[in-house]
Amino acid sequence: MALKVLHALDAAKIQYYHFQAIIIAGMGLFTDAYDLFCIPPIMKLLGRVYYEDSPAHDRYQIPRVVLATMLGTALLGTVIGQLVFGRLGDRMGRRHVYGISLMLMVFSSIGCGFSFCRTRTCVLVSLGIFRFLLGLGIGGDYPLSATIMSEFANKKTRGAFVAALFSMQGLGILASSIVTMVLSKIFEAAASKNLSEDHTPEDADIVWRLILVLGAVPAGLTYYWRMTMPETARYTALVENNVLQATKDMEKVLDVSISRIAEDDLLYLQRNPSPYSLLSKQFFRRHGVDLFACATTWLLLDIAFYSSSLFQSQIYKTHLHLEKTNVYNEAFKVAFFQAMVALIAAIPGYWFTVYFIDRVGRRKIQMMGFLFMGLVYFALGIPYGYWGENENKGFLVLYGLTFFFANFGPNTTTFIVPAELFPARFRSTCHGISGAMGKVGAFFGTLGFLWATNHSDRDNLPGTREMRFALISLGGICLLGMAVTYLFTRETNGRSLEENEDENTERCLFRCDMNTDSHPNTSVPREVITP
Repeated sequence: MALKVLHALDAAKIQYYHFQAIIIAGMGLFTDAYDLFCIPPIMKLLGRVYYEDSPAHDRYQIPRVVLATMLGTALLGTVIGQLVFGRLGDRMGRRHVYGISLMLMVFSSIGCGFSFCRTRTCVLVSLGIFRFLLGLGIGGDYPLSATIMSEFANKKTRGAFVAALFSMQGLGILASSIVTMVLSKIFEAAASKNLSEDHTPEDADIVWRLILVLGAVPAGLTYYWRMTMPETARYTALVENNVLQATKDMEKVLDVSISRIAEDDLLYLQRNPSPYSLLSKQFFRRHGVDLFACATTWLLLDIAFYSSSLFQSQIYKTHLHLEKTNVYNEAFKVAFFQAMVALIAAIPGYWFTVYFIDRVGRRKIQMMGFLFMGLVYFALGIPYGYWGENENKGFLVLYGLTFFFANFGPNTTTFIVPAELFPARFRSTCHGISGAMGKVGAFFGTLGFLWATNHSDRDNLPGTREMRFALISLGGICLLGMAVTYLFTRETNGRSLEENEDENTERCLFRCDMNTDSHPNTSVPREVITP
């Protein structure tokens, strides 16, 4: 028998608090995307500032090992953050650790901007340390945000709400590009008299720091509202076994009176000891396939998605003509290109998912996204020799489509599904495990891309054979993701979270008199339920 408060959440009409939760919870994902996509122009600025004295053929170029380290430290932090904060979210409560992850993101973003010293080695080391800490906070925000939004949302539009939460990434991408472009133009105008292609002004060292610091502002502004959010009713009722408190909390945020959601006839739901623990044999019998599907599809998706993000550096070389320009204009062009990709491809992909996910279903959208991503990668990779020799707009269109079908596909659905499949006491942990596997995939994608670009054939561009192999491999990985989705991923659309748990735990229900002889220690309803 479903608790009234949970039924009320599933049946609730769309109201103000749902949109408030999207903004409050979405700022972590906003910061995640901001810090991921501000890195390409920042790397250009760092190359100009700290590698100006390199040999002519490598001038302004950051070595690949440094790039790999910068990307790898953030990914490592994200993996650890997803595992640790995901587990803490199930043990201590979503709300209690939510503020910690946010403040970690805020302070580490500021720390990145105030990286110690002005010498190259010192700056890069301190930047790497703070990016690791930033990764911890971002990693923690993934499972907590997804779980909180899924547990607050109603059954009918839950997918759209969690997808809207995830779409805050698109705004983060756009914001990072706008901030970079504005700062670049301001500093370019200030230094216009002494600016040249071959000279990097000292003020350029301030620009990249400001970009990173400003990324902490939106997240920091939401800290108060995060701390005033109530714990989710599902955690309070199903994990802490305090239905009365869950009812009081939901009365504050839902447009419903407490008389409609309180258990009015003294139901006592007998709690048996937890029948199985996390990662036990019984856990894997019940949820092993779901965990495999979520973790594997996220891993395969991030191999392709992060490779596409890194591939932009090659587009800069062939299509943006950055060789003969000053440092600020170079950063501006990179940021402008990213803004166009976000506006034309990435953000529409997010909102296509918001509109269709509760109409079509998660599983079909994920398979469709993987399929079209694979086809686009084949279209990029098989004729790569032609694309590499011609500045063709068709190449840019195809590249943009990889982001559109990632976001109108597995990039969004792999975030949503783990927050819907698992029991309340394991939900945040399993989402963290799935997301951590995704970031492991991102790390492998990073290594693969750096390998593909390590062999230059002309003009410091990657070899045709290596890039063709890499792009065709990404196409194959996407088709593998589609196959895993078809074979192992369950549809969660239109069902309550409790129905999706698919647990066979027995629930005992019995009525009791209000007389104190039958229950001498009970003066108020005491509801306890096995999650």
